[in-house]
Amino acid sequence: MNTDTDRTNRFNQLAEAYSSDLYRYAMWICGDDALAKDLLQETFLRAWRALDSLNETKAAKGWLITILRREYARTFERKVPRFTGLDKLQIPDEDVLGPEETKERELLREGILRLDAKYRDPLLLQVIFGHSCEEIAEQLGITKSAVMTQLFRAREKLKAKLQKDGVTGNVHGLF
Repeated sequence: MNTDTDRTNRFNQLAEAYSSDLYRYAMWICGDDALAKDLLQETFLRAWRALDSLNETKAAKGWLITILRREYARTFERKVPRFTGLDKLQIPDEDVLGPEETKERELLREGILRLDAKYRDPLLLQVIFGHSCEEIAEQLGITKSAVMTQLFRAREKLKAKLQKDGVTGNVHGLF
């Protein structure tokens, strides 16, 4: 028997386990702290309402990411989002970077954000969340081979952009 307490506990466990990852992903896709927090709140609200439809706990992360992506898409239906410059984008890092690494990271972030969503989404799911091609395919509703192709093309496009901007080498293990 599924009681309200069980449901609340289940939801709280999901929120605790995935809120940091979801916030980080929201920051990557929107670049605005306030909007990322709003997306996270809306994601969890929708997740609460549909919690009974989540049958497998191991699928929860992908389920939540899908909700967040759809919620982000809805922001464009409701209003024109406010854009901020990439120089204002701040994602807290645990390690302290030197000036060269900071510039590389800024160029990398800028390059990723400028990729078409078709290439950016699979790359972010792999790089930020560490998802396998199978997991990405499931979340995006495409085949594994399509994911592999999109990841390859994303890296090639990003590599070309970074080389054009004067960045060489294996930036943060992406190439």
